[in-house]
Amino acid sequence: MKKLLSFLILICSLLYGQENKPQYTAEVSYYYGSILPHSPGILHLITAHPEGVMLTVNRKTFGEKEWESRLNYPDFGVSFHYQNNKNKELGDLYGLFGHYSFYFFDRSLQLRIGEGIAYNTNPYDKEKNYRNFAFSTRLMPSTFFMLNYQKENLFDGFGLRAGLFLIHHSNGTIKSPNTSINTVGANIGLTYLFDRQTERIYLPKEKSDSAYSEPIHFNFFFRSGVQESRTIGTGQYPFYTFSVYADKKISRTSAFQLGTDVFLAIMLKHEIEMLSTTFPELGIDPDTDYKRVGIFGGYEFSLDRLSAEIQFGYYLYDDYKSYNDVYQRLGAKYRFYKNFYIGTGLKTHYSKAEMMEFSVGARF
Repeated sequence: MKKLLSFLILICSLLYGQENKPQYTAEVSYYYGSILPHSPGILHLITAHPEGVMLTVNRKTFGEKEWESRLNYPDFGVSFHYQNNKNKELGDLYGLFGHYSFYFFDRSLQLRIGEGIAYNTNPYDKEKNYRNFAFSTRLMPSTFFMLNYQKENLFDGFGLRAGLFLIHHSNGTIKSPNTSINTVGANIGLTYLFDRQTERIYLPKEKSDSAYSEPIHFNFFFRSGVQESRTIGTGQYPFYTFSVYADKKISRTSAFQLGTDVFLAIMLKHEIEMLSTTFPELGIDPDTDYKRVGIFGGYEFSLDRLSAEIQFGYYLYDDYKSYNDVYQRLGAKYRFYKNFYIGTGLKTHYSKAEMMEFSVGARF
C-alpha cells in the first residue's frame, strides 16, 4: 500500500507541477453499498452488497492561482479503487481517477468529483460469460461522487472521514451489451497530512465576481466516436455530431449555454436497414431517416483551463425515434491553446447511455 500511495503522489506531482512546495494528504477509505436495480437486464447480477477500498492522494491549494481562492481552495489529486461486486459473472472492478474536492462549512464538508478509467475482470462473452449484460469491455469510463464529513490532523497528522458515495461504471455503448451499474453506499476512512510542521497561509481572494462580465461567445464543436446497436453482435459504427452554441458567462466560473446539435449516427442507419428487412412485422420503413437535430440548454463550470458541463436537449427532428425525445450530455473540456478545446462527454437518455463522445472545438 505504501508503494501505491507513493506512486499516486508521483502521478499527482507530474500532472500538476511544482510552482511552490506543495502539501499533500493521503487517504484510505473502505466502502459498502448496493448496486441500483435501474434495469431488468442486471437484476440477476445483483446477488450481494458490493464492498471496496479507495486509496487517494490530494494536493492542497492555497490561492496561488486566482481560481483557487475563488472556489474556497479546493484539493485535486488521484484516486485508485477496487470494488468486489461479489458476483462471478459480473466480475470485479479496478479504477484510476483524477478528481477535485470542494469544501463547505469551514472545510468540514467535502464534495469530491472524480473521472477516470475502470477495468472489469469478467466482461460479457457470448460463450464464456453470456449473462453479464452490464459490461462488454474490460476498459470503460467511470465517474464517482463522494460527500464526506472530514476532520484532518486530529492526532499526529491522522484524521477521519465518513460519508456517502456514488460510482458509475459504463462503456457508453461503445460495445453492446452495456447495461452498466451504479453503486451507492457509505464509506469511512483515515486521512494523513504530510509536512504538517510547515505553516501555510491561505491567500485571500483578490477580485470580486460581482463586477465580472463577458460578451456572448459562440462555440463550434465536432464530436465523434464509435457505438454499437443494442442488438448484440451487430458491429461497431462511427458517429458524427456537430454542435453550435452560444454561451454567456455570469461569473468567472459559471456560464449558461444555448445551442443546437446535428447527429449522424451510422449505427442507426444500419439498424433501420436490418430491422426493416429481417423483422418486417415491426413496420419500420427502410427509407426512415437516421439523422437527428436537437436544441439544448446547458450550464458550464470552469476551473482555470478545465471545464465541466451538463446539457439538456430536445429532438426537433427525429424520424426514427429509437430513443425518447429528451437527451442529456455530461462532459468535460480542456482549453489547450488560446480558444481551442478538446473534450469528452457521455450522451444519454436518462439512465440509457447512447454514445461516448470525443470532441474538438473552438470558442469565439
